[in-house]
Amino acid sequence: MNGRVIGGRYELATVIGQGGMGQVWTAYDGRLDRRVAVKLLRPATMAGPATAADELRRRFVRECRVTARVAHPGLVTVHDAGSEGDDLYLVMQYVEGADLADHLAEHDPYPWPWAVSVAAQLCAVLAAVHAVPIVHRDLKPRNVIVRPDGSVVVLDLGVASVLDADTTRLTHTGSPIGSPSYMAPEQAMGGAVGPSTDLYALGVLLHELLSGDVPFAGSTALGVLHRHLYEPPVPLRQLRPEVPESLEALVLRLLAKDPRERPSGAHEVYEHLLPLLPARGAPAGPMDPTRPFLRPHAPWPDRPTAPAGAVPTPAVPSPAVPSPAMPTPPPIAPAYAAPAHAVPARTAPTPSPVPPRPDVAAAVDEVKRLLGEGSLTQAVDVLGGILPAASAEHGERSPVVRILRKQYASTLMDDGQYRRALPELRRLAADREAEAGPADPQAVQFRYDAGLCLEQLGETAAALAEFRAVLPYYEGDAARAFDIRQRIALLLVAAGEHTAGQDQLQRLLFDAERAYGPYHPLPVDVRRVLEHQRCLRPGS
Repeated sequence: MNGRVIGGRYELATVIGQGGMGQVWTAYDGRLDRRVAVKLLRPATMAGPATAADELRRRFVRECRVTARVAHPGLVTVHDAGSEGDDLYLVMQYVEGADLADHLAEHDPYPWPWAVSVAAQLCAVLAAVHAVPIVHRDLKPRNVIVRPDGSVVVLDLGVASVLDADTTRLTHTGSPIGSPSYMAPEQAMGGAVGPSTDLYALGVLLHELLSGDVPFAGSTALGVLHRHLYEPPVPLRQLRPEVPESLEALVLRLLAKDPRERPSGAHEVYEHLLPLLPARGAPAGPMDPTRPFLRPHAPWPDRPTAPAGAVPTPAVPSPAVPSPAMPTPPPIAPAYAAPAHAVPARTAPTPSPVPPRPDVAAAVDEVKRLLGEGSLTQAVDVLGGILPAASAEHGERSPVVRILRKQYASTLMDDGQYRRALPELRRLAADREAEAGPADPQAVQFRYDAGLCLEQLGETAAALAEFRAVLPYYEGDAARAFDIRQRIALLLVAAGEHTAGQDQLQRLLFDAERAYGPYHPLPVDVRRVLEHQRCLRPGS
């Protein structure tokens, strides 16, 4: 027993996982009398300067909040998050199981229906995650748990995102976050990442399950990344002839170097896997990942009772993944519902009560209080609820409503709700442009923010178009112009246009050094990205 208590309630017990990003402990929640898993991260060892460590703490809490909004049985449940001393901590549900790497090792060769079933469950998870939007950035077998009922659970959602923010680059290493064996070409080159980045990692994982090894291996990380960028994968049927042709074709699409040649999303991948899923029947054995499809929602298989005092094999994760193909059960009638033959009594109609008139001023004060406390999600709900009343009271184009709508869009972005913020920003930009013209600073700012949302949503082409459109309006703002140019360069890399992206970065480096000197954080960061990309070029 460690004995250390985190957050005043979580007593650490034993280490069950350790890596470059921190440690995972079993712990005891003294308040709710249950076992949990606690992940500890130490910003000082990862982020470099103290200011970056402080920024990491802020982003960590924010990303944990975003992650906690994703409700899916294939994701680890987040109970709590915070900081204590030098550590950041994330408290998660504790479950038993084996990580996918160990499960593969115990069942080598992996039956291809098992691989299809694992991939289908992961598609269901990724579809939910990408809808938020969140990009996992580090999908690999060690981050996937197979539970005793055969369902899989994904770990570490959002952690890699915190450590490698698109703009802050908190790691200050010049290298992208992720595991080289599972890293997409655009991620290896330091470009912006999106949902297709996770689909590439899914392709690597699926190739490994079907062949017993990753498609690109090597003695050094740079060597592995170089192969991801420039070597084609070996078709699976050359390694394992019994793999269906359609499955081989799907894996090759997932492993396409150009993100635009990969499937459009996790939904499309699932549809390709659907005909290959096993027919309903009995699972082949314990911890069979086909079980959620063979016997959906069935009770867990019987297991021998553990000896007294024994501790179950720990993992870090969440409830069972139901078959995405299962229909939703009909709603259960409430206990107070009248029998079908009952005849309602004749009563005089009662007038509908007039709803109270919303107090816009009080709601604005409430939003200010919530924002001051950091309760962004609650502030979003209040703002979204008060906008219709404010429009009815003051008029849609009134200054009050415009201020509220601007605050609403800004708070949605701060809360990571980019999909909801985007239409609000486009509406604000269109209204402002109609009144003051496209060069109006406020209209340009709205379009810039829309570009940020598109970037986070993985809409690479649309984000590029938006940033290119607003860049000329920032000729007098060097800091913002450099920021946009860096984003354009990284988006070009993400789109597979490596040469164009590197050319943009090289020009940005020259201009940033002239403006700020060679030791400013911007040229230092750009230089490191360029050096990393040069190392990955053929012949380097």
